[in-house]
Amino acid sequence: MLKNNHDLYEEAKQYIPGGVNSPVRAFQAVGCDPIFIRKAQGAHLFAEDGRHYIDYIASWGPMLLGHGAHIINEAIEAHIKDGISYGLPSWIEVEVAKRIVEAYPGVDEVRMVNSGTEATMSAIRLARGYTRKDKIIKFEGCYHGHSDGLLVSSGSGALTFGVPTSPGVPEDVVKNTLVATYNDLDSVKALIDANPDAIAGLIVEPVCGNMGVVSPEPGFLEGLRELCTKHSIVLIFDEVITGFRISYEGAAGYYGIVPDLACFGKIIGAGFPVGAYGGKKEIMACVSPSGPVYQAGTLSGNPLAMQAGKVMLDYLKHNPAVYDLIEEKGAYLQAHFQKILDANRLPFTLVRNHSLMTLFFMDSVPHDFKEVQRCDTKKYANYFKGMLERGILLAPSQFEAMFISSALTKNDMDVTIQAFKEVMEEFRV
Repeated sequence: MLKNNHDLYEEAKQYIPGGVNSPVRAFQAVGCDPIFIRKAQGAHLFAEDGRHYIDYIASWGPMLLGHGAHIINEAIEAHIKDGISYGLPSWIEVEVAKRIVEAYPGVDEVRMVNSGTEATMSAIRLARGYTRKDKIIKFEGCYHGHSDGLLVSSGSGALTFGVPTSPGVPEDVVKNTLVATYNDLDSVKALIDANPDAIAGLIVEPVCGNMGVVSPEPGFLEGLRELCTKHSIVLIFDEVITGFRISYEGAAGYYGIVPDLACFGKIIGAGFPVGAYGGKKEIMACVSPSGPVYQAGTLSGNPLAMQAGKVMLDYLKHNPAVYDLIEEKGAYLQAHFQKILDANRLPFTLVRNHSLMTLFFMDSVPHDFKEVQRCDTKKYANYFKGMLERGILLAPSQFEAMFISSALTKNDMDVTIQAFKEVMEEFRV
């Protein structure tokens, strides 16, 4: 029986805050009701109201091979009869850890957790415990999950202490969180100079995916590595989105920059709730029970999630052509989108980094969060709704990425391009 999305949303709001279990799912930024999904297959989502959509959310990244990939389904079905949670070690955890250590530059050991938020939170605690220092640098517009110490905006400027961006986060918790400007090494140097020998770690998305796609400028990541080495600061790459997506070695491998710690999520569990953090042996040796920095989780290394992740990582390792395929699909979409923008003389900007892409409703490529905020979000909302009406599901926010999967067919992409053409013609003045 078909169900109306609006009715489902109204009922959901009676039982769940805002009717959703993660804020972006409410579609508030684009001014419409959320879509309730019944099932997914390949590059398609099927809604409770009977409509189906070509999917460019991909569960926010992990569905690199599309939904319901045969090899993942087989692995889950084969393993589920052996139990879904033990609360004790299983060898499959070791197998996944091995694969991450072998793939990712600079990771000697890795600890499994249950989400990207838990991974970044734990990495920050570890950096503090290892260095015996308290302050952390993050970048405005980079999202590292919803732990208290990282829910911070820049306040009055890069040299100020962070202020909480959510009620319930005490100022005392974030007083040690300093906020720099992405792609601006001088802002980082100023924070280091203003806080001598007090900064434990610096956390960054090597490629931003949470303010739309913003790529690092040449020399930026290299500069961060040099500054962190010089001042004994733990460099943390948040690769929850980019890890195993932009390349098998993540952004670290692609850009040739080795962090001290790295955080993972999404793909390493093939879509199951999973995360991990890892890094140099001498730093990871501080994690309990080897060392004094405490972190624990009953479901960490869940055997079902690990089995799915093992198969996913093995597939990506032994089929490197999948990255070439996704790059081709991204380039195909980008080229046709740009041709349509040019034909309609529209001052909007496409930014793509491998299988991540964003159409910014502004007339230049943004390099940091302040520039991103110049976007016309009302136009993005109209764009989103226009594409949705034509069966294309994009991220319901200007400040998110469009995720490209290998499951997209040429027909899927051509349908998307035609929808884009029709919507962009509506913007033409």
